[in-house]
Amino acid sequence: MKDLNEFATLSYKGKEIQLPVITGSEGETAFDASDLRKTTGCVMLDKSLMNTAVCLSSITYVNGEKGILHYRGIPVEMLVEKCSFVEVAYLLVHGALPTKEQKSTFSHLLNVNSLMHEDMRHFFDHSPCGAHPMHILSTMINALAVFYPNVDQLSLKEDIELSTARLISVVRTMAAFAYKKSIGEPVVYPRHDLSYCANFLNMMFDSPVAPYEINDDAVRILNSLLILHADHEQNCSTTTVRTIGSAQVNLYATISAGISALSGPLHGGANQEVVAMFRHIQEIGSIEKFFNQVKDKNCATKLMGFGHRVYKTFDPRAKIIKKKCHEFLEKMNIHDPLLDIAREVEEAALKDDYFIERNLYPNVDFYSGIVYRALGIPESMFTVMFALARLPGWIAHWQEMIGSKTKIVRPRQIYVGKSLKEL
Repeated sequence: MKDLNEFATLSYKGKEIQLPVITGSEGETAFDASDLRKTTGCVMLDKSLMNTAVCLSSITYVNGEKGILHYRGIPVEMLVEKCSFVEVAYLLVHGALPTKEQKSTFSHLLNVNSLMHEDMRHFFDHSPCGAHPMHILSTMINALAVFYPNVDQLSLKEDIELSTARLISVVRTMAAFAYKKSIGEPVVYPRHDLSYCANFLNMMFDSPVAPYEINDDAVRILNSLLILHADHEQNCSTTTVRTIGSAQVNLYATISAGISALSGPLHGGANQEVVAMFRHIQEIGSIEKFFNQVKDKNCATKLMGFGHRVYKTFDPRAKIIKKKCHEFLEKMNIHDPLLDIAREVEEAALKDDYFIERNLYPNVDFYSGIVYRALGIPESMFTVMFALARLPGWIAHWQEMIGSKTKIVRPRQIYVGKSLKEL
């Protein structure tokens, strides 16, 4: 927090302005420029907020230089090995892992709130055939405010457990319904006897003509993927949630905005682009030729699934999912030619000075698409899966934001248009 005895000094027009130094619990340091405009008449210009901390948060810690990711102080590696997605969702929203009794209560709430209002089925019925599931999901989340009591600052404070459980659970049902709608199949309702991830897989793939058999290994690796994507500090969609929420917008509309931000190819759609890259390499038949295209400044080809805005070394999530991906495909006896290409691309890139000099290491998107393919989840649903996973993180950040008396977000700009001219 703020060190009352330490300041950074800014010199401007013969004056010295002191900026208080803020130190986080993991040693991160920031200069508090909150009063800069008031004291100097100037603002900071930081395009894309690359060097700006927009809040104080106790939810997630990311260290890009060391490849560290913690949720509420717990390493993500430990959470993947020892917890379910439901437990991690509880951790993010409530600040601590649930006791046995708390987990039972939360799981019960997830179960009883897994059904959406039947009248909402009409939204699916009137969506165009073939509509992208992500667009359907965003629309449906926004519509929740019409069918359920408005989840605002007051109601969330009074009943955080119910509000959280309803949203996390019903979004899973909506996602599966959206997929069924996109392929023209009848929807499958949630079952009371299945866990969170098993229920989702069953709603996705069960059919009157081909009953779906729950596979424990598939459930486990889906839990791992959802945990790894549950939160990641102030990324584009989370910052969107905090920004929209600062206007005291209800939670449903706020989450819908987060989903829309996530839908872009530079954010949630990255793993879909990775699979497309593997196919491109398969078509041209040469990784070396592909690398030459990537290195050619006049060519639009990009190396997808490598590098990260924050991580300057290996993405810790990529290390975890790479190992689990290999183990899952081997155990399930799944042979995916795209996985062979992924292995070769990773091995070659990590030996290439061009990529090493640019700190381009595999990120979580590199292998997650392969796992989703192995689970039978189509590429059109990859971003939806990301939204499903990220929901607890969004809720946690929204809850933290409204509880800290945040003012409505209102950035400044530097005007570079025409000067005033008299007619």
